[in-house]
Amino acid sequence: MAARPLVNVISIDGEATEQTALPAVFTAPIRPDIVRTIHTNMAKNSRQAYAVFMKAGHQTAAESWGTGRAVSRIPRVPGGGTHRAGQGAFGNMCRGGRMFAPTKVWRRWHRKININQKRYAVCSALAASALPALVMARGHRIEQVAEVPLVLSDAVEGVKKTSKALEILKKVGALADVEKSADSKSLRAGKGKMRNRRYVMRKGPLVVFANDEGISKAFRNLPGVEVTSVDRLNLMQLAPGGHMGRFVIWSKAAFEKLDKVYGTHTTESELKKGYKLPRSVLSNGDLTRLINSDEIQSAVKPAKTAGPKHAPLKKNPLRNLGAMIKLNPYAKVARRVEITRSAKKAVVRADKLEKIAKGVSTGGKKDKAIKAIGKGFYKQMLVDSEYAGEDYDQFTRWLEVRKQTKTA
Repeated sequence: MAARPLVNVISIDGEATEQTALPAVFTAPIRPDIVRTIHTNMAKNSRQAYAVFMKAGHQTAAESWGTGRAVSRIPRVPGGGTHRAGQGAFGNMCRGGRMFAPTKVWRRWHRKININQKRYAVCSALAASALPALVMARGHRIEQVAEVPLVLSDAVEGVKKTSKALEILKKVGALADVEKSADSKSLRAGKGKMRNRRYVMRKGPLVVFANDEGISKAFRNLPGVEVTSVDRLNLMQLAPGGHMGRFVIWSKAAFEKLDKVYGTHTTESELKKGYKLPRSVLSNGDLTRLINSDEIQSAVKPAKTAGPKHAPLKKNPLRNLGAMIKLNPYAKVARRVEITRSAKKAVVRADKLEKIAKGVSTGGKKDKAIKAIGKGFYKQMLVDSEYAGEDYDQFTRWLEVRKQTKTA
């Protein structure tokens, strides 16, 4: 939005003579979405209703032949002796038939527009006209213009000759935009050439005055130039085609009257009952400056430098001790007890095996544990055999007797 407090007033000779305060309407929020929507609906309100003739395609006594004659059941023209007899009628697929869904004059041509939205759109278009970047982006030639918005002294309102108007535009550097419009005049493409709109031409500057002392007649015949009063500013002129950034030339009286017409952010308009200018949601729209400010940077967390996070690898608790400990903290104690018990058993078993090995290899006297193992083995053999004795020595003697008996 425009933020300059003062604007130079240029005389009709092209020299800056004084300064005037910038009206508050030029600091209104710029909303292209609202401007585009309101422009579309306003353009629809100037349409004229059209429709096809009510009886078109039905001006014949056609009737279907029914089934059984090997032709379709479309209504057919009666009679004979001509090509028309027997031809299909009425349907939109037939020659000479009606159109599908014939247009009616009671179609909803016009659109109701919220008056506050309409005023919002006009304020946005005015604010955009004060930004040279948007004005040049729209295609206006303002390279030679000293300042935008361009404000001329009140003497321009008394100009009555087009030649004098051309001279003034040349001195203030606005003639290039008028010549651009004149050079762009060309034939319209399409059937509009037959409908009283044969030529098309680009838009030039918009001249706004407060008191018409001949200025409208002086400027109205210039190609592309439009003239309007500050009391009747129209979105169709401020944003033609829904595109903001129209090059506007103001008279000093019209420029100073804007605060009365639209009011300010604190005072109401004198001409529009209860109306105040819209406010921006952000007082400072420079997001980069806001983010990098000391107030915000002192409150935000520092940027993380770690690499990209990956999804955690799922581990089997039955195979991974760490995963099992997360599920069951006692698993660590149980595993330690099991390992300790196994180690003790392994030591005892190793000692036992070592003693057995030493007893067998040396032939020495066996200890009580080894004898107990031998007695248990032989007792099991006694159970499985036919011997019913109780003494070990008797058992050995019985075995010897049995061997001798078998050999004999």
